[in-house]
Amino acid sequence: MTQQKAVLMNANHELTDANIEVPTPDAKDVLVKIQAVAANPVDVKQLESRDGQSAPKILGYDAVGQVVALGSSATKFQIGDQVFYAGAVNRNGSFQEYQVVNEDLVALKPVEITVEQAAAMPLVSLTAAELLFEKMHVIAEANANSGNLLVINGAGGVASVLIPLAKWAGLTVTATSSPKKFDYLRQLGVAQPIDYHADAEITISDLPDNSFEYVVSLFDITTYWSDVTRLVAPLGHVGTIVEFPNDIAIGKLKNKAASFDWEFMFTKSLFHVDEASQGQILTQIAALIDEHAISAPQITTYTGLNAANITAMLDQLKTGHTTGKLVLTI
Repeated sequence: MTQQKAVLMNANHELTDANIEVPTPDAKDVLVKIQAVAANPVDVKQLESRDGQSAPKILGYDAVGQVVALGSSATKFQIGDQVFYAGAVNRNGSFQEYQVVNEDLVALKPVEITVEQAAAMPLVSLTAAELLFEKMHVIAEANANSGNLLVINGAGGVASVLIPLAKWAGLTVTATSSPKKFDYLRQLGVAQPIDYHADAEITISDLPDNSFEYVVSLFDITTYWSDVTRLVAPLGHVGTIVEFPNDIAIGKLKNKAASFDWEFMFTKSLFHVDEASQGQILTQIAALIDEHAISAPQITTYTGLNAANITAMLDQLKTGHTTGKLVLTI
């Protein structure tokens, strides 16, 4: 069997270099020769929580590459197509030279951006689009909406797509970050950057009650819960992607009849529910990029598939101070 390079987890929650067999596609799979990947907080969480003994042992949930083989029932792509995708958390990920992935989760790469930029897009795009358009019921059309969105932690990976998508859809965006990242927030489309430091001259505690139809927390929402429940408008939406370290008083949303929305982009592939929608979302994202309606996020690039590089990327993510996305070329 043909061998390939891969980066595996071990029982000590460390990453190691290995040579393994190139996987064989199942019926609905495409086999992709990977050109670039990105790192995400979910990689850190999986590395810390898995035992490193049972499959899947390969992390990585963003990839761009070329289709080199098709499963027996795969019909959506042709050999040679350049594609991008996030994949599934219950299968081996993209920190390898070749990956099999269900074709429903895949889309053609945007033409107008580089391989490295495209590698930064899938997971954050799916997360942002599902939260805005499926959970919060924002209409996924240019300028089809009005209203205000507050994004807590506006300089991270998910925000780098969520903010441009929200602006494209017609929302006015306020977002938090450190002041040194305010220019970056404005580039993304933020109308009002807010300093997240508690001792800042103006914080989210100074914003008016009931002023946001949509509130998205991309950080521990329990830290901001009293402000979130005060700021969300009646009949509004509060959403997050981050698990709670502590319980929250969800009943504070009752009198406003505000909805609480979880987003986890791997739900569809874990439970085999509406998986084809993810390929469709990525196709729409690619079209918006190629039309210059939204832009790829800021990236920091590493070169070479090895455990040292990926460990360095995950260590940077752990600091909580990453702007945009971290990308590795294979």
